[in-house]
Amino acid sequence: MELTDSQYEILSALVSGYQSSESPLTGEELAEVLDRHPGTIRNQMQTLKALDLVEGIPGPKGGYKPTPAAFEALDARSIDEEETLTLARETDRLDITVEEIDFIDVNDPEKCRVRVRFQSAVTELEPGDPLVVGPTPKTRLVLAGTVAERGDRDDELYVDVTRLDAPLGE
Repeated sequence: MELTDSQYEILSALVSGYQSSESPLTGEELAEVLDRHPGTIRNQMQTLKALDLVEGIPGPKGGYKPTPAAFEALDARSIDEEETLTLARETDRLDITVEEIDFIDVNDPEKCRVRVRFQSAVTELEPGDPLVVGPTPKTRLVLAGTVAERGDRDDELYVDVTRLDAPLGE
């Protein structure tokens, strides 16, 4: 089952909220968490209900709750599908999907360089621009650095890494 990014985001927020509160969430609560209009949430919920991922609970303490299929859909996507990484230039987040990060030179910690390939052309970043990529989905790696040069293709940049952070495993 393929979910749009918006459906995935809403379903993920519903599952997370339901797990922490153990009670249904209203469309307004989800809209506030996701910074969306409540009408948008209600429209998406109709689709998620039709996919048997969400159950509507009537009454004053009602709202939406995820079905067992919702948990399976989220697990399947997190394993099988790509995740969107956050990319930021200075304090601006950029809506660009990172496809791949290749570490090119890690022998010298003073000269660590990566090639970052994106799903589409990257025209808003130029050599000298500082940026942050991450956290990556599984390892939660975040890298910070400066764009060193543009790649041979419009969808790749070479970045001189100034900082790498990843939480230690348990």
